[in-house]
Amino acid sequence: MAENNHDADSHEHMDLLVIGWGKGGKTLAGTMARAGKRVAVVEQSDAMIGGSCINIACIPTKILVHDAENKRDDDDTDEYFAKAVKRRDTLTGAMRKKNFSMLDDLDSVLLVSGRAEFTGEREVLVTGGDDTMQITADTVVVNTGSLANIPPIDGATLGGRIYDSEALQHVSPFPKRLVVVGGGYIGLEFASMFTHFGSQVTVLDRGERPLANEDADVAEVVAQALADDGVTIINEASVTAVADGTDQATVTYEVGGEEKQVDAEAVLLAVGRAPTTEGLGLGKAGIETDKRGFITVDEHLRTSAEGVFAVGDVNGGPMFTYISLDDNRILADQLLGDGKRTTADRSAVPYTMFLTPPVARVGLSEAAAREQGYDVKVGAKAMADIAAAPRAKIEGDPRGIVKFVVDGATDHILGAALVHVHSQEVINTVALAMRHNVTATELRDTIYTHPSATEALNEVLGVVK
Repeated sequence: MAENNHDADSHEHMDLLVIGWGKGGKTLAGTMARAGKRVAVVEQSDAMIGGSCINIACIPTKILVHDAENKRDDDDTDEYFAKAVKRRDTLTGAMRKKNFSMLDDLDSVLLVSGRAEFTGEREVLVTGGDDTMQITADTVVVNTGSLANIPPIDGATLGGRIYDSEALQHVSPFPKRLVVVGGGYIGLEFASMFTHFGSQVTVLDRGERPLANEDADVAEVVAQALADDGVTIINEASVTAVADGTDQATVTYEVGGEEKQVDAEAVLLAVGRAPTTEGLGLGKAGIETDKRGFITVDEHLRTSAEGVFAVGDVNGGPMFTYISLDDNRILADQLLGDGKRTTADRSAVPYTMFLTPPVARVGLSEAAAREQGYDVKVGAKAMADIAAAPRAKIEGDPRGIVKFVVDGATDHILGAALVHVHSQEVINTVALAMRHNVTATELRDTIYTHPSATEALNEVLGVVK
């Protein structure tokens, strides 16, 4: 069960024990090992070495998004999807191998394959088959991530034609019709992806409109782009049942007081994420959780148990791999530095929904800024109307919008919503400017390469009023 030739049914004491191979934990493990510390990393699944990002989330889904966007009308859908899945599996396999070697090559790292369960304070029993290992450590980091939340809907059980976002990546045969239950980030990304692969996609969303946290003008642009690509979004739809039949699945939902049904070859349940903590025995270590089951942490990522920290999705923070990476920086500062870095230091954290075109956001929306009492000024333009940024037209997809929210009193950028090709790159420039108090005027008058999507900043920030 254990690498490095450690005997089964043994005991090890380490400086650091990391449970789960996610981004934050694996990075911290390497840092601590290179600093001369003895480190153990426990992972229960060989398929998850490297964490969710490279195996089931960020990387594999974006491979599929990319290939879906590049599918031609004359490509055979089944063959094309199978090739995309094969490419996905090949790349994630290579990354998994690399992630293993990055820690395996360090002499002071013990890699243990098995399921971890707390038996006391900073004490863990790892079970792999018939073998066990007791590990104690000065510091323990819980890094077990999250998994798809299964809603309390009649018949909503994974298997057959009912999938979560992980299983749907290997769906076979390819579904001619797909129903997505949930209109959040994951649901819409898969809806966009599968419509480009060739599915007839219906999204059942409980909200009044998609992207409820975005301003209405931005959400409308995104919804129109999805509709143009063939996605049907039914708003204010309450799903009451899912039934997997012989030839198809049927989803029953209520909208406007009327019961309706929609059939499909596949149903995706995309209604949020839940913490992966089952079987960890958190109570035996005195580790408290919130009402959703996520591990409670303070601004230093400390749990209620002395010497135990939680990083990444499992602590209920923003579920992005780059947040997990920043969690690692906070812990490294706790264990090797002066301990001053905290989650409160984070500002202007961007994110992207990889729709077609991608939707990138940082900071406040216009509505949120007005609610907070700012002297709000706004600059917004449809991407197709931005003469100074022809990149989107060059690539054949000029859809989208660029919107900035600016503080009229200071000229500082309060937030931005970018919906256009390459917005996932441009948003990082905006976030950096916000973090360093670069004014809207400075960002407007900066020299950018041509032809690039970033040039939109020159023009849109010039119409702020």
